[in-house]
Amino acid sequence: MAEVTGFAIALGADGKGHDVDPAEGCRERAAGGFVWVHLDGNAEDMLGWLREHGDLPETVFHALTAIETRPRTEPTGQGALVNLRGPTIGGGEGDKLVSIRCWVEAGRAITVSFRPLDGLDELTARMRDGGISDPGDLVSALATAITRKIDPVITDLGDLVDDCETALDPRQAYETRRRIAGARSDAIIYRRFVVPQREALARLSTLEADWLEEGDRLHLREAADRFARMAEELEAVRERSALIHEQLTDLRAELIENRALWLSIVALVFLPLTFLTGLLGMNVEGIPFAKEPWAFGAVCALCTGLAAALLGWFAAKHWFGR
Repeated sequence: MAEVTGFAIALGADGKGHDVDPAEGCRERAAGGFVWVHLDGNAEDMLGWLREHGDLPETVFHALTAIETRPRTEPTGQGALVNLRGPTIGGGEGDKLVSIRCWVEAGRAITVSFRPLDGLDELTARMRDGGISDPGDLVSALATAITRKIDPVITDLGDLVDDCETALDPRQAYETRRRIAGARSDAIIYRRFVVPQREALARLSTLEADWLEEGDRLHLREAADRFARMAEELEAVRERSALIHEQLTDLRAELIENRALWLSIVALVFLPLTFLTGLLGMNVEGIPFAKEPWAFGAVCALCTGLAAALLGWFAAKHWFGR
């Protein structure tokens, strides 16, 4: 008989959840109770246990064991396949939102995750305390917990864009562009799953199932509405990030243009002076006043006057004000 890596919590006669053997919990489900079985998708024995004890439709079996998933709700018979995405514990490599695959039907819920989901411990504690008594409670509590974990992250992305938008400085353009690029990348990653998750929860809230009570539907609709707001915020973050990037590019271009202008002014002032001094410095006969003692002072005065005249002309043309 295949063993399983995970846990199972069954609702007892006292209204609280108790840890049981997953296979035993599935048998209790047939007697009218409620059991929640959670499996580690990375365990070698997971597939064998599902085959032996899951009693699942073939399409559901493959969906629970799939490596790549997206948020969705698919009603199948008297149950529903629900794939959701939530933040993982401790971050790490891979997607920022990890998948939890759920099969929910009257009396039983089976969940599978390949990476630890943040908030899962809270759900287990809640069920042990009697706060979760049926599949509808579990799936609505899971959706609410995921929403509560993701919402602050999306809000922080918006705040980051606000900070960058109010502190545009060409001298810090590289750092700001790095932060904006990171925010835009995160927004794209989150939006990839937030939008279909809203649709999945909205569809689940309208599902015709006896194990979904009106209170559960209300919580699911509320979670779907919050995901809709998060999707709008992520879209705003993407668009504002692109706009800030363009503004930074314009500021950098303006800064470079101003510096090029000053270099041009300096070059234009010294160009005639260089020509004059080069002409008078040639080592040939016939340089005017070469033997006069006042010639050097006269050349310096001529250069000074020529430079002042050029600067005055630039000032009259408002080059310094650009």
